[in-house]
Amino acid sequence: MTDRPAFVLLEDGAWFAGTAVRRVDPAFGEVVFTTNLTGYQETFTDPSYLGQIVVMTAPMIGNYGVNREDMESERPQVSGVVVREMSRHPSNWRSSLSLDEWLAGAAVPVIEGVDTRRLTRHLRERGAMRGVVAEGREPDPELTAQLLASPSMSGLDLASRATTGETRSEGRGRHVVAYDYGMKRNIVRMLVQAGCKVTVVPSRTSAAEVRELKPDGLFLSNGPGDPAAVQYAISNIRELAGSGLPTFGICLGHQLIGLAFGGGTGKLPYGHRGGNHPVRDLRTGQVLITTQNHGFAVVGDAARVPGAAALEVTHLNLNDGTIEGVRHRELPTFAVQYHPEAAPGPHDAFPHFAEFLASLAPEATPKSKPLTDNT
Repeated sequence: MTDRPAFVLLEDGAWFAGTAVRRVDPAFGEVVFTTNLTGYQETFTDPSYLGQIVVMTAPMIGNYGVNREDMESERPQVSGVVVREMSRHPSNWRSSLSLDEWLAGAAVPVIEGVDTRRLTRHLRERGAMRGVVAEGREPDPELTAQLLASPSMSGLDLASRATTGETRSEGRGRHVVAYDYGMKRNIVRMLVQAGCKVTVVPSRTSAAEVRELKPDGLFLSNGPGDPAAVQYAISNIRELAGSGLPTFGICLGHQLIGLAFGGGTGKLPYGHRGGNHPVRDLRTGQVLITTQNHGFAVVGDAARVPGAAALEVTHLNLNDGTIEGVRHRELPTFAVQYHPEAAPGPHDAFPHFAEFLASLAPEATPKSKPLTDNT
């Protein structure tokens, strides 16, 4: 098979040549990079990546193939994938398909042979931006015009697209209602393993409907897009968490808690994506190595969240000083910006789940498994 010439075009006019082994229809999205060396299958199926073209910084991707067990949603969520080299011959006893075959079956375009190091450095210097992957030797004016007319991530509510279409429950024990803004499967898996009944509800479920489910606790999931655009969620969170219902938010859920209690959010230059982000717990001084995937953050510093006097800052990112965790000073509500469920990534933040469970109503539950394994 002869490789087809292809490229990645960014909205600032920069473009990066590559090839494609199959036909590539133009695919638009925000171009971002992740520093994960492994875990590409979990990354590509993470609904938080909806609407994004993901650049993998590791030089070879696909070495261990894909399998059904490591999916974080039903299908790949990314708009496109950019790699230096794609492995065509995976070697792993769990592999059922090569990465390229799997992405082809989901109609996700892949551009190979790109100088991903140069592309990543460009994004670090100029920031994440809109882009397109397409076939051809170089961009033409028509494609450039289409790119500049494509939607920006700022102001975009993608949680409504990423959420579940129906309410569902699993597990037994203390009852946790989880708002699905684009939730990864491993979150539910870990809560169930810990001895909870988890009811997952769509993002637009009203506070009254949640109360009818008689939850012991509320979980606010990760998800894609601009948190400030998810206005319908903010009033629900303010009403439910404000009533004293124990609440735990991660990623987008963390940002929504910041907004619900009067804070603000802003877009980061190129975001935090990967499994090696250092975060300091301001209460203990402990440093956690965390998995992250977000382009927005709660505005503030170690001292405060402006406009949200009721929130105490608990965690900071050691790379850029952004807020990574908050806790309400009076209510049983806390949130972290990173992903304590990992998948993929380190397990340093697993104890946050135990912290949440300890805040729930003390009712009898089935004996739980230790929160030390995500399998």
